Amino acid sequence: MIELAFFLYSIIMISTTNRPLIIQGGMGVAVSNYHLANTVAKLGQLGVVSGVGLENVLIRRLQNGDTNNDMRRALAQFPRQDIAKRIIDDFYIEEGRKPQASYKLLPKFTLDPPQELIDVEIAAGFVEVWLAKEGHNNPIGINLLEKIQLSNLYTIYGAMLAGVDYVLMGAGIPREEPGILDRLANGEIAEMSLYVEGASPEEHYANKLNPAKFLGSDVSNLKRPNFLPIISSVSLGTMLKRRATGEVNGFVIEHHSAGGHNAPPRGQLQLSESGEPIYGPRDEVLMEQIAALNLPFWMGGHFGTHEGLVKALNGGAAGVQVGTAFAFCEESGITPSIKKSVFEALHLGKLHVATSPWASPTGFPFKVVEIMESITEKVNYSMRKRLCDMGVLRQAFKDLTGNVSYRCPAAPIEMFKNLGGKIEDTFNRVCLCNGLAATVGYAQVRPDGYIEKPIVTAGTFIEDIRNFLRDGSSSYSAADVIKQLLGDIVPQTAQPNTATE
Repeated sequence: MIELAFFLYSIIMISTTNRPLIIQGGMGVAVSNYHLANTVAKLGQLGVVSGVGLENVLIRRLQNGDTNNDMRRALAQFPRQDIAKRIIDDFYIEEGRKPQASYKLLPKFTLDPPQELIDVEIAAGFVEVWLAKEGHNNPIGINLLEKIQLSNLYTIYGAMLAGVDYVLMGAGIPREEPGILDRLANGEIAEMSLYVEGASPEEHYANKLNPAKFLGSDVSNLKRPNFLPIISSVSLGTMLKRRATGEVNGFVIEHHSAGGHNAPPRGQLQLSESGEPIYGPRDEVLMEQIAALNLPFWMGGHFGTHEGLVKALNGGAAGVQVGTAFAFCEESGITPSIKKSVFEALHLGKLHVATSPWASPTGFPFKVVEIMESITEKVNYSMRKRLCDMGVLRQAFKDLTGNVSYRCPAAPIEMFKNLGGKIEDTFNRVCLCNGLAATVGYAQVRPDGYIEKPIVTAGTFIEDIRNFLRDGSSSYSAADVIKQLLGDIVPQTAQPNTATE
């Protein structure tokens, strides 16, 4: 039981703000899909969609037949119906793609992407958020990786066209994004700087977006969403509060036990006997130090329990961000067969999450659930022919001729080497683009019949999901997660919302 003093404190705090107690993590490629975010929002907490790779998610859903008509229904609300029609004409397959057929691909993003690709990205951001907001009036957020620079500007604008309420961003230092939100909300030209390896300090590269050019003369003011950087140190929070180009509205503090990408350990990298990065006291964030920044914050990573929520609130947090528990609930995008494998391993006591310092092409440590289906399993990894056909995580660099080119350490080794990459950077790299797409049922089929294998990520304390599998059940819902997290904490605002359009 929560002590009476704490309970009264939490009621007062919740009733005087519209801040969620629980932020549902924005995970993977469509793990945190619109269905999950919509469900969480209707239950009175902050539902969050993943903004990673949405252009590919949209067109693959259309190629699969859009059986529930969700993509086409959302596209019917897109403010540029000429673009919506072209996307449907180009990618929709009425009977659905045949199982042995490959998905049609989009061009890869560059510093100067074709307008048709920009259009798809904006539409994809709109569709995911519009569907997440459908049927209720509660807030919805979108989660992005700062590392994915080439497409983020367009994803954000599409999400804003759909009325997104929060933008969350991690895996980098998102200093420019708050100002970008301001400009897009005012219908002004927005520019996002792009890092190009090898460029001189005098060289400046950027993507630009002109709302007036996209929408024509009818550029109405958009709602400016709250911006929440996902950080793992007080120093980064201090810098962003002081030096961001616009207002930072709070922070998500993500412990290194959280799933997905983690910040590298501070200091020189040291590995355990099993090859995992070793984190130490310098990597811990004290809540009282974050609270001193005088901005609301949510704790993530091993706070996905009722006790974790209580601990966070007692430490001055506005609440918690929870990923893993939602990742394996019924409403998430992970395929049922993968969830079944995870639950079976859990029941057998053989479920393990490893932090790989090599798997992600970004160079950030990345947590991997060790299951037989995963591309990170040695046999599966050795069978896959390296290629880079989606290119979401490619990095721009100056080549020997002075031109900007692109490379990914998970691409074919000779290709990466010929582009000036170091061979050692290719060691055990995994194509996250294809692996994460396969995790949610959008696995590419190669001409030789090879089907891309999934890669599943989760937090270190994945076994906590056992708390939601009651009475021998083989699944649990988002409502089960929220009910257990809240326990006897009764939010006074952010009430469950079941309004219909």
